[in-house]
Amino acid sequence: MSEGAATFRDMARAAKVARVEHVCGRCGYRTARWLGRCPECGEWASIVEDVPGSASGLDAIGIDRVPLESGARLRTGIGELDRALGGGLVAGAAVLLAGDPGIGKSTLLLSALDRVARAAPERPVLYVSGEESLAQIRLRGERLAALSPGLLLRADTSVADALQAADRIRPQVLAVDSVQALHAPQLDGVPGSVSQVREVASRLVEWAKRTGTPTLLVGHVTKDGAIAGPRVLEHAVDTVLYFEGDRSHAYRLLRAHKNRFGSTNEIGVFEMKGSGLEEVRNPSALFLAERPRDSSGSAVVALMTGSRPLLVEVQALVSTSACGGSPRRTAIGVDGGRVALLTAVLEKKEGVVLSDQDIYVNVAGGASLDEPAGDLAVAAAVLSSFRDVPLDPRTLVLGEVGLAGEVRGVSQVEQRLAEAAQLGFRRCVLPESNARRLNDPPLELQPAATVAAAMEALMT
Repeated sequence: MSEGAATFRDMARAAKVARVEHVCGRCGYRTARWLGRCPECGEWASIVEDVPGSASGLDAIGIDRVPLESGARLRTGIGELDRALGGGLVAGAAVLLAGDPGIGKSTLLLSALDRVARAAPERPVLYVSGEESLAQIRLRGERLAALSPGLLLRADTSVADALQAADRIRPQVLAVDSVQALHAPQLDGVPGSVSQVREVASRLVEWAKRTGTPTLLVGHVTKDGAIAGPRVLEHAVDTVLYFEGDRSHAYRLLRAHKNRFGSTNEIGVFEMKGSGLEEVRNPSALFLAERPRDSSGSAVVALMTGSRPLLVEVQALVSTSACGGSPRRTAIGVDGGRVALLTAVLEKKEGVVLSDQDIYVNVAGGASLDEPAGDLAVAAAVLSSFRDVPLDPRTLVLGEVGLAGEVRGVSQVEQRLAEAAQLGFRRCVLPESNARRLNDPPLELQPAATVAAAMEALMT
């Protein structure tokens, strides 16, 4: 190869490494030039410069030669938080805790860090706050009785300084409150901007992986419920937990929307009290505590949230529409398309006319009916309200409904029935296929192969 060709090749390679690209911080779209608005996701001012680095150069390795890491998890001491995490914190995992302002994220975080510090006092826990002073955190710690000497506090807004402190301390857990409050000094932009949040998160995640330290990041959400900052923030972390609830009510739900180390079906339930957040050991009793007696339009179903059965109330209100040919269909906590499907099945198989009726369906307590096992309960609540016939309050309703009007089997029936029996339920209307496979059930079973048979059993 000639000297000129080699020089050209080296220049081309250098130009390729130094080439500046632009990337959308929300969806990851790449472009050669800067754009004011991302053509992929439509976000304004989300495209920033990105200089791609060279490849790592590491050799590939066979899957059978990859060393297995220990599956041991670090327990936080808060059972409902550990449940949502999939059993506890994993070494090197980055966890994003998001929620509305004032919902209790910092309260939950401080309580968890205090318990971790108490369980292993030989290794400290580091809490970096970019929003509150140390005195403010101390006041919260007094209220929560979270004053472990091993819980170290640092007020900082520089991610570089915070990580330098973490390298010196070598904590067993690092917590940052919040990722939108910290900034990387080498980048332009104010804390919370797309480029800043992206850089801060990437440095924190890289540090967690390099040191094997579980890292908790607190994130704010926007008015539409999305996490503030670039969408790549959710992709960068290992686990995304949403803390949900109404600040005017005492109860909070902790859901895992993403979890590389566990199930996303688990939820944690908390109650906000003057002394802080307290775990709700029996969420089923909580969701059914205010259930009205002898009222039509109410049915109870047992959902599976990961490994735990959860009894929730499905409410329906059916009334003659005042809008003529445009009846309203409103569903909260259950898919609206599923409600429309079940309404059509009731019209076809039960002969009821619902096309001129307003139908409102709600899952009480803020729970979500996201599995087909709740179909029969929704249909029963709608028909109960339409006929104004209350259902037996001690009857559980289980089953998936098909378009032909058949009632299909559901999974983990034994756990669902056991939970209902503990709460005083006496009877269960369930798919015939499930009833045949049960031995010594804790409830009286009423098998049903069709929607018509199930409604007859419930309405008599």
